[in-house]
Amino acid sequence: MEAAAKRFFSSPYFAVVGASQDKSKFGYRILAWYHVHSLPVIPINPGRPSIALPSKTYDTVPSVSSLPNPATTALSFLTPPAVTRKVLEEAKSAGVRAVWLQPGSFDYQDLKYALDNFESAVGGFESGTAGGEGWCVLVDGEESLRAAGKDIVRQRL
Repeated sequence: MEAAAKRFFSSPYFAVVGASQDKSKFGYRILAWYHVHSLPVIPINPGRPSIALPSKTYDTVPSVSSLPNPATTALSFLTPPAVTRKVLEEAKSAGVRAVWLQPGSFDYQDLKYALDNFESAVGGFESGTAGGEGWCVLVDGEESLRAAGKDIVRQRL
């Protein structure tokens, strides 16, 4: 899983599936994490035209197929498992190569599908995660960024 996380962060672009305007939700927190780490990120939310962070407002796209560069965009999933599988199938069709299934966003079949269908799939409880809840961008992201050779450049939320 550590190698998959390194490959995930080798992507030039990122997107958050299930991004949210609600500050109490992980869809907001993960989007904010990418922003704070100065990574190029696009929120995916079919119900909102934009998501505002304190220092920047991001235009959303309604689906993975709407991403400008899906083949070079790594996706973080914060959707319920029932939604995750459909979006994983769409991501495969769009040419996405890397996915990160956040804790709570998948069931076993979704994780197996991701591992079988993407060059890089992060999720579950395999060794290497720093947290007990499974592989999470908030917990494991910085170490994975460093492993991918990316400088950590922080900016204001």
